[in-house]
Order: sequence, then structure tokens, then C-alpha cells
Amino acid sequence: MARGLVASGLLPTLGIHHRNQYNAYCLADDIMELYRPYVDKIVCQIIRGNGKFLDMSPSMKKALLELPTMDVNVDGQKSPLMNAVQRTTASLAKCFEGTAKKVLYPELE
Repeated sequence: MARGLVASGLLPTLGIHHRNQYNAYCLADDIMELYRPYVDKIVCQIIRGNGKFLDMSPSMKKALLELPTMDVNVDGQKSPLMNAVQRTTASLAKCFEGTAKKVLYPELE
């Protein structure tokens, strides 16, 4: 998230809802909330398949590491989550600039 924000010309330290003088990534935490359901979905699948109390296995690590390449729908277009994050951060920057009025965020299916 922080990398996407910086690439879009934003400072990840200046948050919208998250504020903490000891957190250098408040804005990244704000944007991350939009993508949290995708992580939750993978974690729930892992728990359903393996139980609550478990050790991290290679297959679990693989499932979590595939998250950035997971298809996400943003503004009617499917793209890997990593690209969707860039679209979200770029749209946020445009909102701050005053050239757009809508932040593009992922649409849950």
C-alpha cells in the first residue's frame, strides 16, 4: 500500500482516519481497509480447511502469497490486486488534486 501511495505522489504518513504519531503508514492503513476483505477471505478458507489452532504450513503461505495476484474488480475492470491498489491510490491522489471526485475501490463479488 505504501509503495502504491508513494508512486501516486502521496505521503503514506498522513492518514485520513488513522492518526498516530508513531505510525509512519497511517494513509496506507486507511487504504488497506478497502482490501481487507480479500485477506479475510483467504484466512477464513485456511481456517475452514485446517482448524483454528494451526502452524503455518507451506500451502497456507502459498495461499497468502498469491494475494497480490488475485483478480479484483475495480470500476468494472478485473485486474490483479497489486494493479488495483495502484488504481485506488492514483484515484485518491486525483481527488486530493481536485481533478476527480471518486476514489476507485475494489468491488466485492
